[in-house]
Amino acid sequence: MNDKSFCSPWEPPQGSRNLRIANVLAVLACALLSCSRATWAGDAPQWVHAQVNAGLPDHDEKTNAVLLYAEDTLTVQGNGKIKRVERRVYKILRPDGRRYGTVLANFDSETKINSIRGWCVPAQGKDYEVKDKDAIETSLFGVQNGELMSDVKTKVLTIPASDPGNIVGYEVDQEVHPYVIQDIWNFQFENTPVREAHYTLQIPAGWEYKAAWLNHPEVPPTGSSNQWQWTVSDVKAIKSETDMPPWEAVAGQLVLSLIPPGGGGNKGFQSWADMARWEEGLVRGRRDVSPEIKQKVMDLTKSDTTQLGKMRSVSRFVQKDVRYVAIQLGIGGWQPHLAADVYAHKYGDCKDKATLLSAMLQELGVESYYVFINTTRGAVTPTTPAIRWFNHVILAIKIPQETNDPSLTAVLNQPDIGKILFFDPTDEWTPFGRLRGELQANYALLLAGNGGDLIQLPQLPASLNGVVRTAKLNLSLSGTLTGDFVEQRNGDSGDRQRAALKSVSKETDRVKYLESLISHSLSTFQLMNASVGNLNDSDHPFIYQYSLQSPNYAKTAGNLLLVRPRVVGTNSSDLLETKEPRRYPVEFDGPFKNSDMIEIAIPAGFEVDDLPPPVNVDYGFASYHSKTEASGNTLKYSRTFEVKELSVPVSKADDLKKLYRIVATDERNTAVLKPAGAH
Repeated sequence: MNDKSFCSPWEPPQGSRNLRIANVLAVLACALLSCSRATWAGDAPQWVHAQVNAGLPDHDEKTNAVLLYAEDTLTVQGNGKIKRVERRVYKILRPDGRRYGTVLANFDSETKINSIRGWCVPAQGKDYEVKDKDAIETSLFGVQNGELMSDVKTKVLTIPASDPGNIVGYEVDQEVHPYVIQDIWNFQFENTPVREAHYTLQIPAGWEYKAAWLNHPEVPPTGSSNQWQWTVSDVKAIKSETDMPPWEAVAGQLVLSLIPPGGGGNKGFQSWADMARWEEGLVRGRRDVSPEIKQKVMDLTKSDTTQLGKMRSVSRFVQKDVRYVAIQLGIGGWQPHLAADVYAHKYGDCKDKATLLSAMLQELGVESYYVFINTTRGAVTPTTPAIRWFNHVILAIKIPQETNDPSLTAVLNQPDIGKILFFDPTDEWTPFGRLRGELQANYALLLAGNGGDLIQLPQLPASLNGVVRTAKLNLSLSGTLTGDFVEQRNGDSGDRQRAALKSVSKETDRVKYLESLISHSLSTFQLMNASVGNLNDSDHPFIYQYSLQSPNYAKTAGNLLLVRPRVVGTNSSDLLETKEPRRYPVEFDGPFKNSDMIEIAIPAGFEVDDLPPPVNVDYGFASYHSKTEASGNTLKYSRTFEVKELSVPVSKADDLKKLYRIVATDERNTAVLKPAGAH
C-alpha cells in the first residue's frame, strides 16, 4: 500500500541474486543468535491454539509449510491514517519450512510498527513467545549493488523451534499514513497452500471503497454500514514454473481503493486517469531548466546538424554519464528530484534520469512524456485496476510525423499526441531508437500532460534481436574440425554479452567467457584465437570472432564418418519436459531470431552418403527451419529459429514442447560421409 517505486537498471542476471541471498542469510544468522538469548515460555493466544488440531489444506509431499490461518484487519481513521493488524499461523511440515518462522516487517517514515510478536506451539512441550525487544532492525532486503539510499527498513523477528510438526504464528500491528489510500489483500502464495484467510475493512462514516478481484472469482463481503469482511478458504499454492508470468499475473488478490467523502484529498485510484493526474502532480515543476543545463545542451549539440542528432546526443549523455543512484527518502520514493539537482550531482534513479532528459529535450524544443512501466511483462494488463505495480520510469519522446529513420524502431502513433519514440535513459546498453525485450508489448501508464491512460508499447521485429552465426570449417580424415566463426549478436543478445563483460578487462578472461558459451555445444575443443567487436558501441551489433579446433568431432562407423552439421549454438530446451502438466503460460523475454550458416569442407576422398531431412515447422508463436545440403566437397547447413509471440498459453504448451523436440532432434542429426566410389 505504501510501497515506494524503484528503478531497474538492466544488469546481467548472474551474481546479483546470490548477493541478495547472502545479505539475507547474514541478517537471519544474527537474528537467530539474538533469539536464542531472548526466548521464554509463554502462552500463545487463542487464535493460534485454535489451529493446533485444524485440518491441513491440500498439499503434496514437497510442501514445506501450510498457512492454516491468515487474518488482515485494516482500520481507516478520518484523517487518512490507517491501522493494520496482520496475523498468520503456519504449520511447518519439512526442514526447509523453518523460514516461515522468520517474520519480516518493513517500515519507513510514514509507517510505525506498534508491536511485533511471535509464538511457537510445539508438538510437545510448552509454548514459546518472542516480542518486540527480540526483533532486530536492518536496512531493506534486496537492494542491488548498494546503490539505494532509502528510509525503508525491516524488522526481523525469529520464532524459536520452527521445526517440522510445530505450529508458528505471529502478529504485526502497524500504523500507516499512506500517500495513496489503497490496499492489496494477498491471499495466495508461492508453494504455500492456505486453509483459511480473512480480510476485514473498517472505514469512517461517509467513506466508500472500490473492490477489484484479480485471478480469483469475486467473493461477496459480509457485514454492513462501515465494516466488511471477506473470507477465502482452501487456496491452492502457486507452483513455480520456469518462464512463467509474474506473480502479480497469477496470484489471487483483492485490490481496495478507499475514497473519502467528496472524493478529494488523499484517496485511492479509481482509474488509470486518476493515477495519471496524481503522478502529474508529483512531477510538476521538476523539469525546469537551469542555466547549467542550458549550457550543457548547447555544448553537447554544437556539432549536430539535425534535430534527431541533437536528441541522440543529450540522450546518450543522460544514459551514459549520469550514474544510477537511488535516494528515496519520504516522498522521494515516489517523486523525482529536480532536474537541476540531478544534473548538478550527475546521479539519480530512473525517474530522476527521465526528468533530466525530459528537461534537456525541452531545451531543444522537443516534447516528452513520462512512462511508468513494470520491467516484468504481464504484471500490469488492461484488466488490472489502477495500482502502483510499476517499478520503472522511461520516456516517450515526440518526433516529427515525417521521421522515417530506420534506426528508430520503438515508435508508436498515439492519438492526441502523434508519433512518439520510447527510450529508457537508465538502460546503458540499449541505444536511442530501440527498446529492450522485457519492455516491448508491455503495458504502461503514459502521462500525456493533461492526464493519461494505460497503453501498450510496441513490439519490435524479431530480426532485431538474436544471434547470426556464420562459419567456414574444414574436416580432416581423422575427424578433427577446424575453422573460423563469426557471431553477430543483435539487440538484447549483444547487450547481455556487453553487460557480462563489463568488468572483464583482461582478454584472457573474455576468452574464458566465450569458452564457457561454446562448451554447451562442444565437449572437446581448443580456441586458437578470439576477439570481441563493438564491446562499447551499442549502436552496432556485438561481435565474437574466433577460430577453434575440435578433435574427434566426426565419429567413425566402419569406413563412414558421421558429422553433426549443427556445430555451435543451441535453440532447443527441456523447459516443458516435466512430469506435471504446465499450469501457466510460457513467457519469452522478447522476440528474437537466431540463424546459422555453416560450411564444412569434407576431407578429400570422401563424399556425402546421407543428409539429415529438412525441417519446416511454424506454430504461429514460433517457427524453425533448417536445411542440410551438399555442394561439391562442402557440407552446407542453414537454419533459423524465430520467436514471434511473447506469451504461449497453456493450451499451446504441447505445441511448444513438440517444437523444442523437433529442434533438439535436428541439432543432434548427423550427415553420413563415405569413401568416394564406395557402395
